[in-house]
Amino acid sequence: MMDKNRLLILSRDPTRYAELIERFDFADLELVAFDSVEKAKKYVENCNIILGAPKLIAHILVAANKLQWVQSIFAGVEVLLSPRQRTDYVLTGVKGVFGPLMSEYVFVYILALERHILEVYENQKVRVWKKIPYESLQDKLLGICGLGSIGLHIAQTAKHFGMKVWGYKRSYEEVPGIDRIFTQSDFKEFLSNPDYIVITLPSTPDTLHLIDYDTIKVMKSSAVLINVGRGSVVSESALVRALEEKLIRGAVLDVFEEEPLPEESRLWALPNVMITPHNSGFSFPEDIVRIFAENYRRFVDKKPLKYIVDFNRGY
Repeated sequence: MMDKNRLLILSRDPTRYAELIERFDFADLELVAFDSVEKAKKYVENCNIILGAPKLIAHILVAANKLQWVQSIFAGVEVLLSPRQRTDYVLTGVKGVFGPLMSEYVFVYILALERHILEVYENQKVRVWKKIPYESLQDKLLGICGLGSIGLHIAQTAKHFGMKVWGYKRSYEEVPGIDRIFTQSDFKEFLSNPDYIVITLPSTPDTLHLIDYDTIKVMKSSAVLINVGRGSVVSESALVRALEEKLIRGAVLDVFEEEPLPEESRLWALPNVMITPHNSGFSFPEDIVRIFAENYRRFVDKKPLKYIVDFNRGY
């Protein structure tokens, strides 16, 4: 190992990350921080650690001659898993920080839909006093497609409201807080009963267009699809068709196959869709730096790092 480790920070807010890391006073760590790929390229060849946004890091990997470890600041690292990219280093992700934020997002919309918040507000604007019937979340069924740290936190939140929770995962195992587990062989059965289906899956070859027209047809006509995972998991053309045909009640979408969502996308105009600009879970520097600091101590002590990404599995 080098006498000193050299860290390159590459993000839209590099100064904040640098300030937070410097507070730990790591005596054996030197750092440089940039917000542009062009600036970073001039220094990366001498750095053995990179912390930053995967889409930016992807442009400088080839020049990182001494690279040993990359710490992503986002959950999504797909751009670093491309077959064209190198894999001769340790890639670590982030876990345990997005679950609470994304649970808040999911239940903001579930509660808004159940309590008809938008309709109530429209009545308010025209001074109409009208009680709109609603139902409790008690005993409603939530299906969570993907039981990583985010999916499990959403399940925990659902239990606070008295909901029943089904979960879908790649291989079967009992999971605390999940009433029933489904795998690939019974995927359509998993989709057939929930009132809300939340997708938290990563983007991998196995999850590409897992939700298509045929699988949407299996869902209840009163079901709502919520995607906070990756846009590639849902076939947007199939979803548009299904929503136009009112096969399901609606969709809440935070991620898309192409981002930003093109202006010409038919999703924008559908009355049974709610669209947000991929902001269900922000990366707050304070949370990310805590993970980096713990991993850096492990790196120095030659211990296994936390949240290592498997280049073959994609997560």
